[in-house]
Amino acid sequence: MASSAGLALCGQTLVVRGGSRFLAISTASSDDDCAVFTYDCSAAEKKPSPEDKGEDGQPTDKGSDTILASTFSKSGSYFALTDDTLWLCRTVVRRCTALTFTASEDWVLVADKSGDVYSFSVQEPDGCGKLELGHLSMLLDVAVSPDDQLVLTSDRDEKIRVSWAAAPHSIEAFCLGHTEFVSRILIVPSHPELLLSSSGDGTLRLWEYRSGCQLQCCDLASLREPADHQGHKGLAASRIAFWRQESCVVLLCECVPVVFIFQLDASKQQLVFMQQLTFPHRVWDVVFEESQGLWVLQDCRDAPLVLWRPVGGQWQAVPEGAVSRRLCSHLRESWAMLEGSVGADDAFRSLYKVTFDNMTSYLKKKEERVQQQLKKRRRSPLPHSPEQTKKASPGQSALSC
Repeated sequence: MASSAGLALCGQTLVVRGGSRFLAISTASSDDDCAVFTYDCSAAEKKPSPEDKGEDGQPTDKGSDTILASTFSKSGSYFALTDDTLWLCRTVVRRCTALTFTASEDWVLVADKSGDVYSFSVQEPDGCGKLELGHLSMLLDVAVSPDDQLVLTSDRDEKIRVSWAAAPHSIEAFCLGHTEFVSRILIVPSHPELLLSSSGDGTLRLWEYRSGCQLQCCDLASLREPADHQGHKGLAASRIAFWRQESCVVLLCECVPVVFIFQLDASKQQLVFMQQLTFPHRVWDVVFEESQGLWVLQDCRDAPLVLWRPVGGQWQAVPEGAVSRRLCSHLRESWAMLEGSVGADDAFRSLYKVTFDNMTSYLKKKEERVQQQLKKRRRSPLPHSPEQTKKASPGQSALSC
């Protein structure tokens, strides 16, 4: 469910994706003349699987070549991406929603819209399998514990499930409390016992995920400046990022040009709200570079990539330097790959629950019936009224009780 434009970073290698293409650029200040690596998924050879054939036995066209998700392995040795039907030139059965490497970097786990998680071997071309997690709903994110023992998934039905990787049907815990779909989950890198989650209910929550214990719930609508009293819709995170250097948590909501910044107090196991960053353009994605700060990819051709850092306790945009100029120059030259994301609809919009207010409809119909009855009474004379007395025969007196 990610935006078609996005970022991934490992070390000093920054990957920018858009549409079916991505480009990899170095953020090192000394690499002014470095080459830019580009790749186009539409040019990759795709072998149709038996499930891709229609009733006539001919291959069917499923989805597009748009990149849906991408990620680096922890060491940066591997980079994986997925579109509607492919990851790393291997065919998947259903539309993918998220992917992640295991800590050992031997496997890639791919979650899909049908509620399944598939594992693909990095080294063996034919090594793949299905984790029988028992989901009945679309998966939106997947994560793996640092010891590779637990697989965490979030879904459309408000649940975060913690399962054993060696026995996926065995559930260690549920993290329950969200009231809408859970869009993103992140195991905190420097505190691997903690989990962050965001949902369509407009909250950011902190968990001790092995026990399923919720430690904190932050209502994002109450943190907006000015406060948003219109409800929580639109505040589901498309990205949760963590910066070890400052213990900062950044939350990007897909359809509002706002970034929320928190600081994690690990000793108290609490999140402290620090600041709201507001942008004049739509923000597609954010990613932390440990030695630099927060890179922001935005819908602005003049300045598609902006670096932010904390200065005196407040986050500020860094004046454009040599690195920013070089990166922005490459993106302007490849702007066509990002144009497909301009004006794109919120990917989470269709996931919100549809509620019906039956009581309002009932009261409205009741009021209509009452008004109709009143009109009828006004048109009909009351019993023993003067009109009826006049119609009585001459010589007859009106009857009384």
